[in-house]
Order: sequence, then structure tokens, then C-alpha cells
Amino acid sequence: MLNDKIEALNQRKSISSEKLKQIYKRTLIVVSISQIFGGAGLAAGITVGALLAQQMMGTDAFSGLPAALFTIGSAAAAFIVGRLSQRNGRRTGLTIGFLAGGLGALGVVIAAITNSILLLFVSLFIYGAGTATNLQARYAGTDLAHENKRATAISIILVSTTVGAFAGPNLVGVMGDFALSIGVPALAGPFILSGTAFIVAGLIIFLMLRPDPFLIVKMMEASICKQVFEGSLTESNQSNDKRGIAIGAAVMILTQLVMIAIMTMTPVHMKHHGHGLSEIGLVIGVHIGSMYLPSLVTGVLVDKIGRTAMVIASVITLLLAGAIAAISPGDSMLFLIIALSLLGLGWNFGLISGTTILVDSTESSTRAKTQGTIDVLIALAGASGGAMSGMIVAYSSYGALSFAGGILSLMLIPVVITYRGTLKYKIKQR
Repeated sequence: MLNDKIEALNQRKSISSEKLKQIYKRTLIVVSISQIFGGAGLAAGITVGALLAQQMMGTDAFSGLPAALFTIGSAAAAFIVGRLSQRNGRRTGLTIGFLAGGLGALGVVIAAITNSILLLFVSLFIYGAGTATNLQARYAGTDLAHENKRATAISIILVSTTVGAFAGPNLVGVMGDFALSIGVPALAGPFILSGTAFIVAGLIIFLMLRPDPFLIVKMMEASICKQVFEGSLTESNQSNDKRGIAIGAAVMILTQLVMIAIMTMTPVHMKHHGHGLSEIGLVIGVHIGSMYLPSLVTGVLVDKIGRTAMVIASVITLLLAGAIAAISPGDSMLFLIIALSLLGLGWNFGLISGTTILVDSTESSTRAKTQGTIDVLIALAGASGGAMSGMIVAYSSYGALSFAGGILSLMLIPVVITYRGTLKYKIKQR
């Protein structure tokens, strides 16, 4: 179908601006629907991954390992999805990524049934593909977006994740009961939901993301039908802005590291203080809701007041989150909810502002590949945070981990001060 459309465009050499807007709106709708399921797949597994590892291995010291494994898997998948998207379009890359994540989640279920640590590790690694694809989908919304609407487009995709992301952790108890009813360990139940949700997300992308927005932009910027789009999209940069790429990457990498480290150990911390699965699911659900729900407002703010201001807002919010988590009583649901909400909000500010800086700094000939490469680094940062978090808590405390994460976020201040000129958003004259 896509090839037919491209052939038709080549023959007619013309397309209306209205048609282009329709494709853009359709892209946002399709990707947003897929993200509802993708969010559920991401959140349900994250909520109990550490607890499942703790149960199967009998120690807290390695309870951060699941987050590390699926984040390393996310890094590998981000690299592959980015290059598949660069070559074949978003549809191919996102479909393969979601389906792989779904198979990984179902592998975790089998590992829990058979009590196989090796299969658990391998499956968590593959499960990371769903996490990577869930994040890579945010780029699809920017492909046909006007330059001064890119952050808003990213935010629309992210806010759609909220529905599934909030529902996933709050179905932990229900899925645990369902798992027990069919002879599966309770902590594997959420991964049944994850696997199903990721597979559905992949099928939605495969069946409905036509025509592919990234292939259209590549065609335009390669001058195949450049005149068709004159006045509809701004001219692309003639070369990538390496400094802007580095800044955008630094913002996303550091916010990911801080968020993953604190979030990963929160369920374990809560369990030690007598909280049940439902309470843990509520706190993580609110946290993940805070990661995505503010996106519509965040996108507008990034477009209106600038990328720099929102990076600074991210730093301040993460610092507050770390401080509150560090001093909160372990048995206080209220303080944990406040701390984890701020943690999600700070991540949201950093992800959207950093992503927008990255898109601003790249052209379509290398954009998807560059995005995939940066997401590899983001995933590796998350893996480091997840792996180290368990060790820090085991040999120190959850409070020490949280406080260190808040302080670490301050490293972004010199970045935005040094390169504030690069980060200023300049709207191109059309």
C-alpha cells in the first residue's frame, strides 16, 4: 500500500497540504493507540520484575538485576529498531520491537513456572525490546510535525502511554490472582499482561501505520517530491548539529539513570516495610502516570518557553524527588507517592526537552539511526542505574540511593549553562 502511494506521488508530483496534515493526524492517532497497550506492557513488568528476581534467587543483592537486564536488552533493541526504522520506516522497526518484547515477557512467565534462572535472564533481556520500542515510538510523532510543534507531538504520544502505564501496575493484584488460578506463580501474572499488550501494540502498528511518516519525510528531503511539501514543512538542516545532539543525549541519559535507580528499588523498599502488592502497584502506577500524564502540558511548555528552561525544571524536580524519598518513613504511602510522582515528573521534563533538542539537531538522512544510537546510551544508563541500585541499597540504604540520585541530577546545570545558546529555540521563517 505504501509503495503504491509513493509511486502515485512520483507520477503526480503533487499533494495537497491538507492531505499531508491528514497523514500527520493519522500517524498520531495510530501511534497513540499502540502506546496505550505499550504502556501497559512496560509498566506491568517493571512493577514486579525486582520482586520476581528476589523470590527466585532468594536475595536482595541482585534484585536490581531484572531492571539491568531488560534495560541492556532495551539498548540492543534500540540500536536495531533505529536502524530498521532508518532503512525501512517506523512501521517495520516499531512492529518488530513490540513483538520481540511480547515474546520476552511470555518467556519470563515460562521461566517462573519452571523456576529457570537462566531462562528468566534471557527473557528479561528480550523483554527489553518492548521498553525500547515504547520509547522509540515518541519519535514517530515528530516526523511530519512542524518545527514549533515537535515537543507537542512528542507529548501527545507520551500522554497516550499514561492509560496503559497507570492501568498496568494497578492490575498487578488481579493478574497475580489470575496467574494462581491457572497454576502460574503470582509474580509472573503481570508478565502475561505485558506479553499480550506488547503483541497487540505491534499488530496495531503493522496494520495501521500506513503510509509510513518517516519514509515520506525521507522522500521529501531527498528531493523526490520536495516541491510537493513546500510551505507545509520547514526546510531541513543541511547537517546534523553535533553539539545539540550531545546536549539532548546528556539530558535524557542522566534523567533516565536517576529515575531507573530510584524506581527499581522502591518496590523492594516498600516490601521490607510491610506493604503488599496492591500498595506497591498503586505507588508505581502513580509514578508511571506522573512520567506520562503531564506530557501535554510539558510539550506546550517546551515549545513555548524553551528547551533550556524545561531542562532546569527537570533538575529541580529530580532533586526534590530524591530528597523526599530519602527522608520519607518507609511505612508512609503518602510521602512515597509524592516522591515517586516528582521522580516521574522530573523524568518527563527531561525526556521531552531532550528528545526535542535531538530532533531539532538532526536531519532525516540520519535521524532515525541517530535516535536509535542515543536510545542505546539511554538504555545503558538505565541498566547501570538498575544494577547499582540493588547493591547500594543492600550495602547502604534506600535513603542513600535516593539522595545520591537527586544530587547526581545537578550535573545537568553546567551542561545547560555552558551551551545555553545552543539550546535556545529559534523558529525558522517560513
